[in-house]
Amino acid sequence: MRALAIAATGMDAQQTNLEVIANNISNINTTGYKRARAEFADLLYQTERTQGVPNRANQAIVPEGANIGLGVQTAAVRNLHIQGSLAQTENQLDLALVGRGWFQIEAPDGTIQYTRAGAFNTNAEGQLVTIDGYAVSPGVTIPADASEVVVSRTGQISARIGADTELTEVGQLTIANFVNEAGLKPLGDNLFGETAASGEPIIAAPEDPGFAYIKQGYLESSNVDSVKEITDMISAQRAYEMNSKVIQTADEMAQIVSKNLK
Repeated sequence: MRALAIAATGMDAQQTNLEVIANNISNINTTGYKRARAEFADLLYQTERTQGVPNRANQAIVPEGANIGLGVQTAAVRNLHIQGSLAQTENQLDLALVGRGWFQIEAPDGTIQYTRAGAFNTNAEGQLVTIDGYAVSPGVTIPADASEVVVSRTGQISARIGADTELTEVGQLTIANFVNEAGLKPLGDNLFGETAASGEPIIAAPEDPGFAYIKQGYLESSNVDSVKEITDMISAQRAYEMNSKVIQTADEMAQIVSKNLK
């Protein structure tokens, strides 16, 4: 009975949906996290009667066919790159992007990865790094005797060295944009990687046309909406229960047929 297999695909799809929702909820306080959404597509159809052709020779054309769907499949898990709210930290090395753009991070293997989490710090050499110690690209070194660090909206980094009255420029941040942000590959640790789907990065200074600007002393919060996630979770649960009920009903119908054939 096809209903058993069809309902099984529905249960599997809702299990995936629930896993995506669970990951969103678990990252509700993760800096720069972008909520994900499971996307589904119907499976192939089995044709019982073809439309648009004569039912018999020299007969009228059949206006409607009979096509039975074979279930559902997971088509994609899409990250929704929508701006999260800003949380003030007053830490001078915490940077938030307002608008489209990504900080560039140099991984240990030398590849460039991308993040919206601007919780930066300095290492023993004064280099600007992420909380995992990965260097920000292009590299910026804060002098050891800097008493103040100022980051402008356009990514210019200046430091007050010792007792100087004037600020000294020590670096310039650039950010990356992608034609298709949904095509970026999540790598964990708040990092994303370039793929063929995302296209190559477009590099520019912050606040250039089409690029985000930097807000110092703030971090971008997760864009997860707890109320929406709970609503989606209830909807997924109900859909799972309905598919389970289909399996139960199909099993009962099969038992009736089996009894009648004896």
